[in-house]
Amino acid sequence: MRLRIHRGTREIGGTCIELENEGARILLDLGLPLNASDFASTPLPNVDGLSTVSNSLLGIVLSHGHRDHWGLVPKVNPAIPLIMGKATESFLRAAADFVPDAVALTASQYLEHRKPIQIGPFTITPRLVDHSGFDAYAMEITSGGKRVFYSGDLRAHGRKRKLFDALISDAPRNIDLMLMEGSSLGRLSDDETFPSEEDLEETFVTRFEQTEGIALVACSAQNIDRVVTIYRAAKRTGRSLIIDAYAAEVLKATGRDSIPQPAPGWSNLAVYIPQRQRVQLKAKGIASLVDSYRGFRIWPGQLAGSAPRSVMLFRGWMISDLDQADALTGARVFWSQWDGYLAEGHAGAALRTDCERRGIPFETIHTSGHAGPSDLKRLAAAVAAKRLIPIHTFEQLRFPKLFSNVKLANDGEWIEV
Repeated sequence: MRLRIHRGTREIGGTCIELENEGARILLDLGLPLNASDFASTPLPNVDGLSTVSNSLLGIVLSHGHRDHWGLVPKVNPAIPLIMGKATESFLRAAADFVPDAVALTASQYLEHRKPIQIGPFTITPRLVDHSGFDAYAMEITSGGKRVFYSGDLRAHGRKRKLFDALISDAPRNIDLMLMEGSSLGRLSDDETFPSEEDLEETFVTRFEQTEGIALVACSAQNIDRVVTIYRAAKRTGRSLIIDAYAAEVLKATGRDSIPQPAPGWSNLAVYIPQRQRVQLKAKGIASLVDSYRGFRIWPGQLAGSAPRSVMLFRGWMISDLDQADALTGARVFWSQWDGYLAEGHAGAALRTDCERRGIPFETIHTSGHAGPSDLKRLAAAVAAKRLIPIHTFEQLRFPKLFSNVKLANDGEWIEV
């Protein structure tokens, strides 16, 4: 078996790994680079059979539903089989009705925790991991007597940290080559750790108690751990969590009754449909979708009165609705996403500027979706691969200082396993 990393040896995002054995090939992820100016002008990696027909390309396996791992899939030959988690498929389908450039992808097979699947000469054993993306997997791939372990994106400080502990305590054995992410390197010193979701919950509780009006939290609805954190903090402070239709559909797409959603048994939850979203749903012919939120709806005329008792899952364009409803008195905005989106030219920067203009306090409360250096050390030691190759990192040169048996690779080069 051999492999090549098409993107990721020196960058975060755009991940694509090609594995080949016995004349058959599979891809692990096919992401849109984070620095891509737009989808249309971003070329596919140099993989035979992506845009043409090649019987040797047996499928694309998606580790999770973040765009930097699947974002170029809409460009490929639709006959290529896609393999992903069932919830990932549901998330992408839910987002396709709301996000302008999102698409619904259909899986030919599903990844399930520790259930091996066979794709030609490749046996893939997924391991569900803790990550800010729901339904994320690491994978063990065996073929031709060789074994590869791909970490995907993972962490050890989320609400599913027990999955990381389980991976450490029962790590894949006899791994010839490990592809391990290093997103956090360069962000933390080697002995620092990221705050946990529980730490964030305590911070949110304090801030919500200090907020006179509505608490507006700008976070991804697909970061289910964070939505749970915000819901718990809202409930603890006597507030209701207000979500829009997009967030409601994403939460329903988890398929988990234990996740907050507009369904029987969930209190302290309301659904508000912003004007822009109402127009969008009507234009798509799916306005009836909101009928399923009956009993949970909150209307524009109710926003101002309920503001001191509310937390809203929020995006910058919603601020005009709140302004028109006179619901911004005493409001505070909490940014709960990657700080990179606050850079000039991104929507987060525009939101912060708008808040400054309106006199609305703006604060970041966030933690990473990726493992810190100390947890990556634990993972590398537990797997004890014969070779470890950095991926999904801007800091490949730091790997040899932190881990054993490191081999530095270049994008596009074939590596014998």
